This record gives sequence, structure tokens and C-alpha cells, in this order.
Amino acid sequence: MDTVLLAKAAVMGVVEGLTEFLPISSTGHLILAGALLGFDDEKAKVFDIAIQTGAILAVIIVYWNRLRDTARALPTSRMARRFTLNVLIAFIPAVILGLLFGKAIKAHLFTPVVVASTFIIGGFIILWAEKRPQSDARIQNLDSMTPLDAFKVGLVQCLAMIPGTSRSGATIIGGMLLGLSRRAATDFSFFLAIPTLIGAGAYSLYKERALLSMADLPLFGVGLLFSFVSAWICVRWLLAYISTHNFVPFAWYRIAFGLVV
Repeated sequence: MDTVLLAKAAVMGVVEGLTEFLPISSTGHLILAGALLGFDDEKAKVFDIAIQTGAILAVIIVYWNRLRDTARALPTSRMARRFTLNVLIAFIPAVILGLLFGKAIKAHLFTPVVVASTFIIGGFIILWAEKRPQSDARIQNLDSMTPLDAFKVGLVQCLAMIPGTSRSGATIIGGMLLGLSRRAATDFSFFLAIPTLIGAGAYSLYKERALLSMADLPLFGVGLLFSFVSAWICVRWLLAYISTHNFVPFAWYRIAFGLVV
């Protein structure tokens, strides 16, 4: 396979991994990076969604102990069952709205103007959310979340169907506005990403399978690898960062980036 194409896949993988879990929109960055690299045909759009699986693998590894302990405790622990139910409840709105409106959104909203606008609007929403004192958060950890809390976060996640919004930004900042602490909102965003992004990747590959062939395996493999490595670094850094910092720098980044675009 063309080494230039593989290099583009590596760059796109790094962009995906570094931006997927920060509140700055991986989709927006991938659209713009793809346009700059000339990597934006129909197959590239499938590639962008598929390599999210590499980023999700990084989350699974970072949170492996919690995931393993929850799975083992499901038969006997009410807390483990409620946590699992909360993730599933939050996942459902994105499935329903994605199936209903996903095609129309991709056809009409995946443009630089929309991305720039949502970058800027999202930046101001983050600034607003960060003005609220963290001491007012009524949910300090995931065990305190109710199914209704999870459903509300799931509804907010649906805003990320608009490119440039950021799935992680919608769930983290939306969660904070709904009463979750910064750490609880970030943790739940990561756990919710597992079924959401795996489901989106699998559905996209199945729906667009006619575009793909075995010859594409190296391309997708490189993208997945670089997405995984960069996401693993980013997730570990973000968890350390939020223990002593807020999301205000990301807000100003979004605003500046949107203005440049």
C-alpha cells in the first residue's frame, strides 16, 4: 500500500486519539485534518469512525480494574447493576437519534462553517459551566448517580451528533451542569464512550462494507494503532490534569480555533 496513504492514516489516528476524550471535538479536528491532507473521500469517513475503536481500547485498559470488578460483581452487587444500567440508559438516546437523523446530519452539517460555529459556542458554554463552584455538585462519584441522571447525560450526549460539539465535551460539561462533579462527569463520559463509539464504529463498518476490501486492512490497522497509543497517553494525562485544573483552557482553545477556521 502507498506509504504516503499510511502516513496520512497515522496522522489521522494521532488526531483521533488526542482529541476524542478532550472537550474539543475529535470529529471537527478529523474533518479539518482530512481536508488538509486530502483524506476526505467516502472511505475516509468510514475510517474516521472505525479508528475510534482504537481510542476506546485505551479507555478499557485504563479503567480495566473498575470494568473487571463491576463484571464480577453483577450477580451479587446492587451497586454494580445500577452502574451498568446507568451506562446503558445513557447510551440509548444516541442510538435512537443516530438511527433517525444520522444520515441527514452527515449530509448537511459536516462542513467547516458548522464546525467553527459549534467550536465557538461550545467554548462559551464551558466558560459558563466552569463559573459554577464545584462544591455545589450533588454527585461526587458515579455510585451516587440515578438512572434519571444517566438519562439526562445521555440526552446531552446527542448534541455531539452536530460536528464540532465534542462528545466528551457534551457529556462532561453537560454532566457538570446537571450536578456531577468534574471528576464524576469525566469518568462517566469515559464509560459511556465504550458502548457509544464501539457501536458507532461497528455500525459504520457494516453499513459501508461495500466500500471496503482486504486491501484496506493495513490502512485501518495503522489508524487504529496510532489512535490507541495517543488516546492512552491522553486519557492518563487528562485524569491527572482534572485533579488540579479546570476546563477553561480548552474553552479558549475552542474559541480561538473556531475563529481561525
